[in-house]
Amino acid sequence: MASTVAIMEKGINILLEHLGDLDTEQFISTLLRESFDYTEWRRKHLAEYAMNPEELNRAAIEFDKTIPLLDI
Repeated sequence: MASTVAIMEKGINILLEHLGDLDTEQFISTLLRESFDYTEWRRKHLAEYAMNPEELNRAAIEFDKTIPLLDI
């Protein structure tokens, strides 16, 4: 298991790579400003797709095949 600092560093680097500086700042600011419950958001969105864990896992594996590996 990675340390909190290592996870935060990876997360910030991924955000910067995919969103750029300004959008990363906006994303972080929004998370800090809004009351955001990731667990509730995830449950809602998984329910929208009506996937059980096995279906979600298969979809994630297929999606993973479509994107290049990140060298983090």
